[in-house]
Amino acid sequence: MKRQTKNLSLLSEHRLNAYALAATAAGVGALCLAQPAEARIVYTPADVRIPRNSAYAIDLNHDGFPDFWLINSFIFFGSSTTSFVGLSVLPRMPLFDGVVAHQPCEGYGVLCASALPKGKIIGSQSFNAGHAFMVDYGHETKAGYWLPKPMGQVQAYLGLRFFFKDTVHYGWARVKVQSISRRSNFTVTLTGYAYETIPGKPIIAGATKGPDEEAGSLGALAAGAAGR
Repeated sequence: MKRQTKNLSLLSEHRLNAYALAATAAGVGALCLAQPAEARIVYTPADVRIPRNSAYAIDLNHDGFPDFWLINSFIFFGSSTTSFVGLSVLPRMPLFDGVVAHQPCEGYGVLCASALPKGKIIGSQSFNAGHAFMVDYGHETKAGYWLPKPMGQVQAYLGLRFFFKDTVHYGWARVKVQSISRRSNFTVTLTGYAYETIPGKPIIAGATKGPDEEAGSLGALAAGAAGR
């Protein structure tokens, strides 16, 4: 019971910290690139380092409003035995938007965000409508599908669901978490994100073009070859 009370206290502190960071990041514009209006998939390349105690706003559809925040938290309670390191993802509208997540993180009543491989179809999974941990690294707990091994790295995809103009859309964000020491030190880098413009249509993790676009590109190449 004592450990559960301590964990709940740590979780409350972390959530307060996470929402404070997200509020700060709300005024920070995500990397925006012009996309063709007819695109089926809107892809945004990125190379953004997210330092500790900071958050980065992801605006999937470039409408000027963040859809998700990536939050890299470090909470220090006075000794090395009470520090907490957490990487998490927070949707702008927790009751509607969400992230693909699985079993609860050890010791906490929250879900762990899944680290999806490239090629995974996003759209049919269970989405956690709220705050989900990617890395949960405390004195008594080490959990999360994005937790890198010492001196190793995890690079995978977040599966995202968000509402736009009262319709549901699916997307992904590619994130790299790299350990830089044998302790809890790691770097977090957002390396790209995308969403499917057709409401309700699943998206493939890592896809930057839809079938129609790919077919159009091949058709243009074939027409060019025929004209030579």
